[in-house]
Parts: sequence; structure tokens; C-alpha cells
Amino acid sequence: MKRFFTYLKTELKLSVRDMNMVIFAVIMPLVIFIILGIIYGTKPAYDGADYTFLEQSFGAVSAIAICASGLMGLPLAVSGLREMKILKRLRVTPVSPVFVLGVELSMYIVYCAVSLATLSVVALLWGVRLRGSLLAFLGSWALTMLSTQSIGMLAGDVAKDTKQASVIASILYFPMLIFSGTTLPIEVMPNAMQKIVSVFPLTQGLTIMKNTFLGISTGSTLLPICVMVGVAALCTILAVCFFRWE
Repeated sequence: MKRFFTYLKTELKLSVRDMNMVIFAVIMPLVIFIILGIIYGTKPAYDGADYTFLEQSFGAVSAIAICASGLMGLPLAVSGLREMKILKRLRVTPVSPVFVLGVELSMYIVYCAVSLATLSVVALLWGVRLRGSLLAFLGSWALTMLSTQSIGMLAGDVAKDTKQASVIASILYFPMLIFSGTTLPIEVMPNAMQKIVSVFPLTQGLTIMKNTFLGISTGSTLLPICVMVGVAALCTILAVCFFRWE
């Protein structure tokens, strides 16, 4: 375990120096939330709503960090280690693919957690209040994060180099960022598009996150939970099976 945290600490230092994930996974969601706070303040989400626009948007903004770290940062990180021959050197050490992927996954979990914490602190300035269950919201957030990160791990494994990983990451990142509800509300989309984007694990997770934060009951959540758990398990298993040292 000491070896794990030593490697994680080193990877975090290198990642922070690079600043890409600090900007896209921590600073960008925070800036977006602050801009929304300046524009909308404590205004209700719509006429007659008992919750504010910021409370309605909190889950979506926090999902931006999940999307950036899982679908952009993680694939590039794993493929970058392979391209720079770092994995080739690690191969002769007593570490396993599970160890390497576990460290990379943990690093981006840290980014998501830091982003959620900073958003929560800033949300207090506008009186944003969790109206649902804290445990249910954190559970939906964690499940959404893990299912998204697992997709990124698999993408980083199948990519031959960082250029290919960048293409795969862009194909995954931008559609989910735009159409999962993080930027464009699902409610304003045509019915046909809503059915299409509902297959995204991030869409399923974001819907649950928003509802648990607002304390809204929309019936059974068993299906979306099973979808996200299935995606997380399948992609993680495939990522380990298809892991390549070089």
C-alpha cells in the first residue's frame, strides 16, 4: 500500500505541474458555476419552483469535472505512459496492470473530489442547499464518476499512442459533454434526441445526481444504476485484459 501511495503522489505532482487537468477538471467547472451564480443568483429555476437555478445546475456542473477527467485526462495519461516507455520500464518491476490502472484511476478520482469540494464551498455563497439525501447524492456522484472513468481507462488501453488516444478521447468527450445534460439541458432537446442521449452512462448518472440533489423522486432508478454498474465493471475488466505495457 505504501508503494501505491508513493506512485500516486508522484503521478499527482507531475499532473499538477502539467496543469491541464487542474484547468479543465477543477478551474473550468468552478468558473462556470461562478458565472452562473453572478447571472442567476438566488433566482428560482422556473416560475413557481421551490429550488433555485443554481441548485438545479449543481449536478451538471460537477459532472463537467467527471467528463473532463474520465474521458479526456485518463485516456491521455495511460497512453502517454506507454508512449514514453514508462510502462515498459515498470514491466520489469513487481507491479501489475491492476496496480498501474488503479493509481491512474485514483489520481482522477482525486481531481473529481477536489472539484466537488470547491464547488460546494462556492455554492454556499449563493445559499445553495442540498434538498435531498447527502448519501444518495454522493452515491450517484461516485457511481457516475466510476462508470465514466472506466470508459476512459479502456480508451487509454486500446490507443496505440497519445495521438490516437486524443482522437478517441475527443469522440467520447465532446458528445457526452454537450448532449448528456452537462451543458445543454436534456429537457430542451427533441424527443428523438432525448432517447438517443439517454444511452450515455453520463446522462443516466447526471439525471440521478440532479434528482437526488433536489430531492425529486422519479420512480425506480434500478435500471440506470444497473447500466452504470455494468458499464463500470465491463470496461474495467476489458481494460485489465487488454492492458499493454508497450
